[in-house]
Amino acid sequence: MKIVSVPFNGGSLKKNIGCEKAPKLILEDEESHVLDVDNYNIIKTNEILENADGDIFIGGDHSITYSLFKGFLKNKNKKKTGLIIFDAHPDCVNNFSPPTHEDFLRVLIEENILLPENVFLIGLRKIDKIEEEFLRTKKIKHVLMKNLENKESYLKLIKEIKEFVLRFDSWYLSIDIDILDPKEAPGTGCIEKEGFKLNDFKKIIKEISHVKNLERIDLVEVNPDKDIDNKTVNCAKGILEIQKLTKT
Repeated sequence: MKIVSVPFNGGSLKKNIGCEKAPKLILEDEESHVLDVDNYNIIKTNEILENADGDIFIGGDHSITYSLFKGFLKNKNKKKTGLIIFDAHPDCVNNFSPPTHEDFLRVLIEENILLPENVFLIGLRKIDKIEEEFLRTKKIKHVLMKNLENKESYLKLIKEIKEFVLRFDSWYLSIDIDILDPKEAPGTGCIEKEGFKLNDFKKIIKEISHVKNLERIDLVEVNPDKDIDNKTVNCAKGILEIQKLTKT
């Protein structure tokens, strides 16, 4: 198992400056490889990310998923490769090149890198009208956080995720820390209230991560500069522990 540190904030539109410090803190007790990214050159960084080798990537802002997924697709059948994203936001505002943390999913789809039917967005809490239209016209599978109200809805979600990923030969899991409720994870750039409780989220991740052919994971958007008492960093460490178990 190879864990990779991606200390990059260049795709955050200056909304999450400080997230580049997260990998060092999250991975302080882990053996990891640090990518030599350039926070002032997103194009150069995207080239580095696309060619990066690794199993678990710790960011950094969410734009890194764009190039990490492109690299993941090399030597794979695009039609048989899936992407699961846990995020409070759909990240498909504009077709912006190079993509930011607000656009990367739209760009992956509109550049025909990712088929819209092969992505599943989970835990959405704030959706721009442009994004609503994009999700609707592209028929992108998604679940709103407001519809995850109790244990029964969580069990239904787990079943739905498992059925979704079993369609693929390989799949990629991307986790934006803002999927968690800000009471537990305040250290991120775009806080949205009423997210997952950490323990509930960890149970879901533990359940789905053992499904076959999960081959790459990223965890992004933790910002130590905005954190309170290391709550968010510690949340990320707890999530990482589950991810490590799936890759051993």
